[in-house]
This record gives sequence, C-alpha cells and structure tokens, in this order.
Amino acid sequence: MIIHRYELTDEQWDKIESLFPTYTRGRPARHDNRKMLNAILWINRTGAPWRHLPERYGSWKTVYTRLTRWAHDGVL
Repeated sequence: MIIHRYELTDEQWDKIESLFPTYTRGRPARHDNRKMLNAILWINRTGAPWRHLPERYGSWKTVYTRLTRWAHDGVL
C-alpha cells in the first residue's frame, strides 16, 4: 500500500481500527473505513473544498456521508 501525505500508517491504523464500526445494514460498503478516514484527514489537513478530494478516495459525497454517519453515531 502506498502511503500518501496526510494518511495513516499501518501502525497508526492498527491502534484505532477497532474504534470504527463495521456496518452491516444495506449493501456492502465499497470503501473501507481506513480509506474514508484518510479522506477525511486529507480534507481536514489541507482545508480544500470537498469537491477537490483526490479521486483515489472515491466520491466526495461518499466520504462526506460516512463522516456525518460517524459524527451522528458518536464515532468521531
């Protein structure tokens, strides 16, 4: 796995992975929690608008939805 700037290392992710729920409702998630968290960190650290999120993270709408779900559920 290529680690880009602002992304979590394997060691960092291993420490916090258990804090993020595995969702079982609806269809299976296309992106894992680590990718979504890295995307949220990228937005937070760069200050860029959501629509400027790099394509490697997927759709900005998907990332934003995951962020709001985590915020609502008390994960973040």
